[in-house]
Amino acid sequence: MNRIKEVLDTKGIKQIWLAEQLGKSYNMVNSYAQNRRQPSIEDLYKIAKILNVSAKELLVD
Repeated sequence: MNRIKEVLDTKGIKQIWLAEQLGKSYNMVNSYAQNRRQPSIEDLYKIAKILNVSAKELLVD
């Protein structure tokens, strides 16, 4: 499970913007945000860098 949607909401960032920054489709980012799919470790670190948070903050224990 991840907290991508929660972090996006907290920062006021739209999923479409993250998709553009990440070079992924909106549908893929939406799947990550809805926890239907999990990003690869590489993509998780890219998302964390784009959102200026640690990768650990994007994960749920």
